[in-house]
Amino acid sequence: QTVLQGIILLPLRAICITFILLLAWLVASIATFSQPGRGFLPLEGWRRRMIQTTLSGLTRTAYFVMGFQVKVKGKVASLLEAPIFVAAPHSSFFDAIICALTGMPSIVSRAENLSTPVFGTILSSLQPVAVSRQDPDSRKNTVGEITRRALSRGQWPQVI
Repeated sequence: QTVLQGIILLPLRAICITFILLLAWLVASIATFSQPGRGFLPLEGWRRRMIQTTLSGLTRTAYFVMGFQVKVKGKVASLLEAPIFVAAPHSSFFDAIICALTGMPSIVSRAENLSTPVFGTILSSLQPVAVSRQDPDSRKNTVGEITRRALSRGQWPQVI
């Protein structure tokens, strides 16, 4: 009976996750389409709300389809209380759960990740701080960009 459930559930879960991923890509594409100041100015208005609500909901739904149920105890700090979140260790796909639960903040990511098909578009919609491993000044530039965003008084989303 367990094998039969797996044979039925695995393809259904894969189809649902693929559909959710493509829907997230579509939402990210719409929210960033002809974005003024792409990457240099924060998303505002409907674009920012669309990313925060829709992508957060889709991410939570994807994890639910995979069998994860996450409950938050306490209150998530607001943007003005904590402009920077620290998540550790950040080495797995579980980092997306933290992003979904905190309203899809900006993240620090390798610049190469932005060119990945589908995921790169979704990642770009989060307005990441891109770190280039080839640039010798990248570490200094990353710290400077995180500081600039943290001191923006709510113009930029939180950084994780």
